[in-house]
Amino acid sequence: MQTLTPNADIFHAKRRRFTCNTQTSTLIPTKPLTVFPARKTNKEHLRNLENVLRTSSNSIDHVENVTSRQEKTTKNTSTSSLLGGLNLARIWPQMKAAVDEMSPKNLKRLQRLLSKSSEERSPKSKLGSKWRELHGLNNWAGLLDPLDENLRRELVRYGEFVQAAYHAFHSDPEGSPRHVALPDGSFKVTKSLYATSSVRLPKWIDDVAPDLRWMTKQTSWVGYVAVCDDPREIRRMGRREIVIALRGTATLLEWSENFRPNLVSMPEPKPDQSDPTRPKVECGFNSLYTTGSQYAPSLAESLVGEISRLVDLYAGEELSISVTGHSLGAAIALLAADDIAERVPHAPPVAVFSFGGPRVGNREFADRLDSKGVKVLRVVNSQDVVTKVPGIFSDNDKQGQHRNNGRSPGGIMEMVERNNPWAYSHVGAELRVDMKMSPYLKPNADVACCHDLEAYLHLVDGFLASNCPFRANAKRSLRKLLDEQRSNVKVLYTGKSLRLNRTFHDNGDVLPSPSSS
Repeated sequence: MQTLTPNADIFHAKRRRFTCNTQTSTLIPTKPLTVFPARKTNKEHLRNLENVLRTSSNSIDHVENVTSRQEKTTKNTSTSSLLGGLNLARIWPQMKAAVDEMSPKNLKRLQRLLSKSSEERSPKSKLGSKWRELHGLNNWAGLLDPLDENLRRELVRYGEFVQAAYHAFHSDPEGSPRHVALPDGSFKVTKSLYATSSVRLPKWIDDVAPDLRWMTKQTSWVGYVAVCDDPREIRRMGRREIVIALRGTATLLEWSENFRPNLVSMPEPKPDQSDPTRPKVECGFNSLYTTGSQYAPSLAESLVGEISRLVDLYAGEELSISVTGHSLGAAIALLAADDIAERVPHAPPVAVFSFGGPRVGNREFADRLDSKGVKVLRVVNSQDVVTKVPGIFSDNDKQGQHRNNGRSPGGIMEMVERNNPWAYSHVGAELRVDMKMSPYLKPNADVACCHDLEAYLHLVDGFLASNCPFRANAKRSLRKLLDEQRSNVKVLYTGKSLRLNRTFHDNGDVLPSPSSS
């Protein structure tokens, strides 16, 4: 008997010594594969469909055994046996991965991922004193590549807070959402947040499209403040957490603010407004954050007032403030974090967790955030163009190294950078994911998919390390991704999803979530 044993420990995610076998399939959980002679049992043969054809013709007794085994299998096995009999891998080698995926085991797993009723999450661990490290105490050093399991779970959780903001806004875009369906029942909403644009549009636009009047409103609902009030969850997290969630661009006026890329100075006690060393931020983002209206105060005043109230209310407790946002919300999150650290007395640790955020300010603004102790973790998709704008000079690691080493790039380039009204710089640490690592999404997905928040959460949930394939045991459901980005999902899976929904709709045989126990 000859045994082939691939490395079964390819995903020992040790922080300092992390190895990964890049030859391992990204779609099938790795298990030892044993090859038996023709007269051995068929249990192992059913795991590899290619062997079914090769072994079933050796003897009559063996065929009878196969028939007996097939009578006890589900409809999944019958389907996959037929594909195995075609032996597509031998006719067309590049189709081997597709043939392997039609095994009963992987059909069951795909059906689970496509089921709306079987949403799985990574099990919540007790964070205790580790929460400060996950909150950026050491700028997430050693936690990003490979990605720490607890941090992955926290990032997905923050992204779901932002999704709740999107859903609440679209439920009532013309007014104020009456209910925000939070993904975590241990939190409660304490404040709705509104942003006002300083751009004015002609009145005739509303007459042309009266049904889309919400698109031209000056003031719109952009997010909320929530606080954890579940004692059990507070003990698990090691502190009481305040979350600020901000959605991305939705209205016409918000889009117009996005296209005001010139840098404007932030309020500071300096007399010379033209000083190139002043912290500066994008004009449109700053406008949305600081402009008020007759319907609502500015986002800045509302946010600082609410956070100050909560800090006073829970004085004496261990607190943290987590600001999270996507796209435009990611940009405003940086302004909010800076403002909270500056204006809220006795402010607890402040951290920003952003998804697909653009550049917001110049290098001095990044230094200002760092000097205030604001921690920033940006989740960036390599194919997302939004993360590369605005700005003429692309932000690069060299600039970050100069800041970290206490040196500045002298000479003409520094002078040009400081005096250029479009010289932007990214902030904080970066977790870079890649659309091409997903086995489900097309590598040439369109711009909208590359920036989509659900696509971001899908990539984070499957990310192990920059040199490793997609996580085989990723738990996030594919159903929402398929509903919103069907044209960007590989045809193999869109076809499977239709067949699986027809085949298993009434079955109800779904694998239980490990997080539910």
